[in-house]
Amino acid sequence: MSDVKWIKITTNMFEDEKIDFIESLPESDAILVIWIKLLTLAGKANANGFIFLTEQIPYTDEMLSHKFRRPLSTVKLALNTFKKLEMIDYTNDGFLRLTNWDKHQNIEGLEKIRTQNRIRKQRQREKEKLEILEGGHVTSRDSHATEEELEEELELDKEEDITSKVVDFYKDMLPDLPQPRKMTNKRKKHIKARINEYGFDEVIVALQKIRDSDFLQGRNDRDWKPDIDWIFNVNNFVKVLEGKYDNRKGGDNGHAGNNSSKNDAKDTPWGDLSHIYYSED
Repeated sequence: MSDVKWIKITTNMFEDEKIDFIESLPESDAILVIWIKLLTLAGKANANGFIFLTEQIPYTDEMLSHKFRRPLSTVKLALNTFKKLEMIDYTNDGFLRLTNWDKHQNIEGLEKIRTQNRIRKQRQREKEKLEILEGGHVTSRDSHATEEELEEELELDKEEDITSKVVDFYKDMLPDLPQPRKMTNKRKKHIKARINEYGFDEVIVALQKIRDSDFLQGRNDRDWKPDIDWIFNVNNFVKVLEGKYDNRKGGDNGHAGNNSSKNDAKDTPWGDLSHIYYSED
C-alpha cells in the first residue's frame, strides 16, 4: 500500500448534479460529511476506490458508524443514498467501492508510485542478499532461512497491525471505560489470542455488546466498569459474546447489588459474576 496523502476535490464539486441533489435532502450536511470521509478512507486504502479494514475484512455499516462518529441510521441513510446515485457499489463479498474513483485520484500517478515502490523494495532485498553472500559465511541454505525469517517478521507486523486496530476500536467505541496508558506485551498477547480464537469480526461484536450493556457501562450499584485486561480475559470474553451482560428486557439492568465477596457475586440478576475476580496468566 503506497504512502499517498491526498485525494482530488475540485472547486466545482457542489455543481455536480448528484451532490446538488444530496444538498436538497433533510440530512444533507451529515450525508456530505460522510461522503468526504469515504473519499479519505478510499485514499488511505489506495486500492482503486475500495474501502476496507483489511484486505480480508470489509467495513460494515456498524464499523463505519463508529469510525465516523455518526448514528448508525444516518450512516445507513447516506450509504443507501450513495448506492442509489451509483456513487458506490458493493462486491459479492461485501466490500465497498467508490465508483469513478479516477475523478478523485490520479490513477496513473499512483500506479507509477506503486511501480517505483516495488522496484525499490526489490533492489533492497537484492542488496541485503548480496551483503549476506559476500560475508562468506552464509550458504544458500542460510540464505533461504534468512528469507523465511523476513517472512515471519512481515507476519508479525500484520498481527501487530490488527491488534492496534482492535485497540483503536476499543478507544473509539468505549470512551467511558478505563483507557490503557500503555499496551504491554501481556495485553497484546491476550488481544491476539482472542483474535486467533474468535476472529476479528467477533472481537468487534464483543466490543459492541459491551458498549450496549448497561452493567458494563458502569450503570450498577458499584459504578464498576471493566478495563481492557478484564475484557480480553479468556473467561470474561466468552461470557460477553454469549450475552451474559446483555440488557434484560423489562429488567433492572443497572444494579448488580453491593456484594463484595466472590460467593455473593455468583447470585446476581446477571448470573455468576465471580469471574470478575479471576485474572488470566
